[in-house]
Amino acid sequence: MPVASALLGPDYSASGPVEIVLEGGRIAAIRPAEGEVPRRLAMPALCDAHNHARSLSTTSFGGGLKPLETWLPSLALIPSADPYTAAAASFARSLAGGCTAVMVHLTRPTGGRPLPEEAREIARAAHDVGISIGFAVAMRDRNPLVYGDHAAVLGRMPAEPRAVAEATWLGPMMPVEGQLALVDAVAEAVADLPGHVDVQYGPNGVQWCSPALLKGIAEASASTGRRVHMHLLETKPQRDWADEAHPEGIVTMLEGIGLLSERLTLAHCVWARPEELARIAASGARVAVNGSSNLHLASGIAPVPDMLSAGISVAMGLDGCALDEDDDALREMRLLHLLHQARGFAEGDMSPAVALRAACAAGRAGLGLGPGGVLEEGMPADLLLLDLDRLDRDALMAVNPRDYLMTRAVSGHIVEVYAAGRRVVGEGRVLGVDAPALHAALREEMREGLRGKEPLIAAWPAIEAAIADHYRGCC
Repeated sequence: MPVASALLGPDYSASGPVEIVLEGGRIAAIRPAEGEVPRRLAMPALCDAHNHARSLSTTSFGGGLKPLETWLPSLALIPSADPYTAAAASFARSLAGGCTAVMVHLTRPTGGRPLPEEAREIARAAHDVGISIGFAVAMRDRNPLVYGDHAAVLGRMPAEPRAVAEATWLGPMMPVEGQLALVDAVAEAVADLPGHVDVQYGPNGVQWCSPALLKGIAEASASTGRRVHMHLLETKPQRDWADEAHPEGIVTMLEGIGLLSERLTLAHCVWARPEELARIAASGARVAVNGSSNLHLASGIAPVPDMLSAGISVAMGLDGCALDEDDDALREMRLLHLLHQARGFAEGDMSPAVALRAACAAGRAGLGLGPGGVLEEGMPADLLLLDLDRLDRDALMAVNPRDYLMTRAVSGHIVEVYAAGRRVVGEGRVLGVDAPALHAALREEMREGLRGKEPLIAAWPAIEAAIADHYRGCC
């Protein structure tokens, strides 16, 4: 039975001391604690509303400090890995960072085996670690190298890099019917496994999906009720492409084919305009914002205050990145608040409580989870216990513990985590898997796999330069 000297209750304000009774995966009671109580802050576990469950940091493969449009192709340098090991390592980092629910947009399968088989391994890893996941199957059928015709980009490359680029990115793409059927096959493959795995359609983004594919997804989602998870307007080049390809308005187009609905989660929307945000809000779709990722990839800062003012449900995602590439969701929550709070003494929509709601509660619907992200009786028993002695490092006077949370809390302050009542982190250590051993095995597998990537590694500087010149408008 968790006991804490302070608790963030339903309105995310602090009270306590309390003891929290857990039964059947839910909070059965929250009642005053008696006697000596450890200095702990109890708060809801966080929900990562947009991630990709990548094996290791992309900077470790040379992907740091690149804009999205060259960073994405650079991911081809990452070797295949055992899907269970890769997923379990990623999920262990997410859990250690405070998340008991993670949206997995699997844009790049890792295991070199049929996707339904890989999905089973990913689902098994999630259960062993102790998290719930949404699982969006990546879908795309155009623009594999740049937004638009790639012929001119290839023409800028010397012969050998061009041949590597053609072999790496320009193979045949699966037809629409096959991609829709693959999502059904993945759902069937994981249906008998324990734990929460919500299989979804995962169109990578409008610039990567033909009108036929997007329309097929919209119709399939409407008929099956299956959720959809998609990137939208992450970067300025995507904004420029959208305005040229869809002069009627990209969000208007999505609305017209029926893709905008409460089943849809849109990641990023950094370059969305006020009229587009109004349409998104009216549809009931939610937006997953990813502040650290957008900063790393030079994409910009999302207009979160405008989203909130429009009435959009804003959720927090880490996008496999976080500020220090460490999957620390507590730090990401603080960044969300600090980036988007009102300036000076002005009033604004991004209060600490709103940031907590975005980080803990708003993303759950997009993962197919019921209400939660708050600590009150009857809610799912997903919670963190943080070390208040370490948070209150100076111990000078009585201070609202939420102030410490919103100014200095990081994953290293987490002592325990409960997911659906299961104790999954104890003394700051993930209990369901051996995370250090998983990472050691994964790094060794990657070192071996990089030997097979030598031709691409050698060709990459010329390929990257040609892509960058394309977006710069260079001859």
